[in-house]
Amino acid sequence: MIKNVTAVVVNWNSGTQLLECLNSLQNVCPIVVVDNSSTDGSCDGVSALDNVKVIAAKYNLGFGMASNLAASHAQTEYLLFLNPDAAVFPGTLERALSAMEEPAYSNVGICGVQLVDATNAVARSCARFPSSAMFAAQALGLDKFIPQLGLLMSDWPHNSTQHVDHVIGAFFLVRTELFKSLQGFDERFFVYLEDLDFSLRAKQAGWGSLYLADVQAFHKGGGTSDQIKARRLFYVLRSRLLYANKHFGFWGSLVTFLSTLLLEPVSRSVLALVRRSRSDLKETWQAYGMLLRWLPSWVFKGSTR
Repeated sequence: MIKNVTAVVVNWNSGTQLLECLNSLQNVCPIVVVDNSSTDGSCDGVSALDNVKVIAAKYNLGFGMASNLAASHAQTEYLLFLNPDAAVFPGTLERALSAMEEPAYSNVGICGVQLVDATNAVARSCARFPSSAMFAAQALGLDKFIPQLGLLMSDWPHNSTQHVDHVIGAFFLVRTELFKSLQGFDERFFVYLEDLDFSLRAKQAGWGSLYLADVQAFHKGGGTSDQIKARRLFYVLRSRLLYANKHFGFWGSLVTFLSTLLLEPVSRSVLALVRRSRSDLKETWQAYGMLLRWLPSWVFKGSTR
């Protein structure tokens, strides 16, 4: 049992994936699970597992707020934020922690590992810090043709250990002192980009992010958000606007706002029509309907959730 790290798992209708995730952590380290008011019974019986503390939220707190709540119950040197559709292999956590303890990585505050899926394919799990131009390219779909314009480092095979801007939150190992000094994740992000925002704030505070290519963990990808594709897109778009407003200044925010609101619905609709996908077209406009209903409360009242 590793006693200097606590694993944090945020659950929302994860089905059997949650138990598979927790089983991979059993007898590895203490675990705190926050259940975001699931309705699928995925958290039933979890509290009976050894070394697992379950916090049942009365409503869906979102990822950032739930993670902060779980972290407040941990007293360890490190925190591992692990998605419920992810799992560790034997030795994964021990090797990642060993790297963090090396003198050469004393300024590393966040560590990620190579993520593989059920076919053993390596995920592109590292990202660049975005700019308004990158968000505009993403809105136009240009990143699909020119990977260097995208946030995810899909142009790099993830086959070497190196310092990166950001490792995605599916496996997000953080020094607790850093997490507390930055007051955790920004809870204005309900889901998506709260981990990227954290990595940027860590960088600004003098801490780096490390990607370990010789340590692996499993990640299905998509997770429970596959169940609600239109709402997932809404959360992605909303978090993008919030991130730009927080970090880009007036002109960068304006570029992001206009490209997201005016260009992206057109580019997504055209792509859906080319694919002859009615479901993609429907989900796009459902997501934008939710975004347009949310915008007035943000613009006029400052409400971010």
